[in-house]
Amino acid sequence: MKKILLFALAAMLLLTPALVLAEAFELGLVTDLGTIDDKSFNQGSWEGLVKYAEEYGIAHKYYQPKEQSDDAYLDSIQLAVENGAKLIVTPGFLFETPIFVAQDMYPDVHFVLVDGNPHSADYSEFRSEPNVVGIIYAEEQSGFLAGYAIVKEGYTKLAFMGGMAVPAVVRFGYGFAQGAEYAAKELGLDDITINYHYTGGFNATPEAQALAATWYNDGVEVIFACGGKVGNSVMAAAEAAQDKWVIGVDVDQSNESDRVITSSMKGLRESVYQAIEAFYNDAFPAGESWLLAADRQGVGLPMETSKFSVFTQEDYDAIFAKLVVNEIELLKDTDAAQATDLPLEVTKITLVQ
Repeated sequence: MKKILLFALAAMLLLTPALVLAEAFELGLVTDLGTIDDKSFNQGSWEGLVKYAEEYGIAHKYYQPKEQSDDAYLDSIQLAVENGAKLIVTPGFLFETPIFVAQDMYPDVHFVLVDGNPHSADYSEFRSEPNVVGIIYAEEQSGFLAGYAIVKEGYTKLAFMGGMAVPAVVRFGYGFAQGAEYAAKELGLDDITINYHYTGGFNATPEAQALAATWYNDGVEVIFACGGKVGNSVMAAAEAAQDKWVIGVDVDQSNESDRVITSSMKGLRESVYQAIEAFYNDAFPAGESWLLAADRQGVGLPMETSKFSVFTQEDYDAIFAKLVVNEIELLKDTDAAQATDLPLEVTKITLVQ
């Protein structure tokens, strides 16, 4: 009996290293305050990571922090490192300070910071070490395309419902207004209206749905829902109204509701895939910041799933080409304190508290 037990123990010891290796996850993603299926940053980034990992047979795992705090994010990053992560993707500006800390704590681990660049908690220092790449997007261009298309489609009573008034969300909204203005001028219109509101968060709430319903009842035809799960509240209101529309954000949200007419997208999946690919090809953009705009396919509308009947692929290609060569210069979050400060001539913005 003793010999049998000793043999079993020896076998277990021999197998232990293999078991440890089997549980090592080389690629990791830490979610922000949302979920992995948020139809936004987390999901888009995760899909890019999964695509590369499955193509090349690399073990991968995501980690969801217990709360929204720098410490909770750092705890999840530590867990990913302990589980063998060589590269960790962190989606969203909320990771800017945690990655500022983590890049020094784990110099042998590489980080892809989506939608931001590392900085200290008090914003006194911005610094990216060679193990970090920050990816930011030209949200103003993506918002512009949505505003332009929706006015070309024939809608004039619009609304923008953002989540938190963070730079990326602000840029989306400013671009949306400028796109509506650009199309209105081309069409000779002078009656474009935009209701404008920030909910202060990224969750679906009864308050957001009620406000969207009120807007629809008052004549608003299309709402650009720019705030993660806020979009679910707006979609519910549009579905109840039946003849109203929603513009999705970040990724193609056409499968979320039949009332999504188009989506103002960032190239989340593509950019994460490209960054991971660069890492494995020994071409990691060490300490750099990528700005992905139209010229690098970092923004766009999903024309193949958009429910346009007037705005055509030819129309889209023409306006997109102007963005690629910077023929259209857009104001961003640093150029105006609020949307009503934008120098619009035929588009009226009404701030809603």
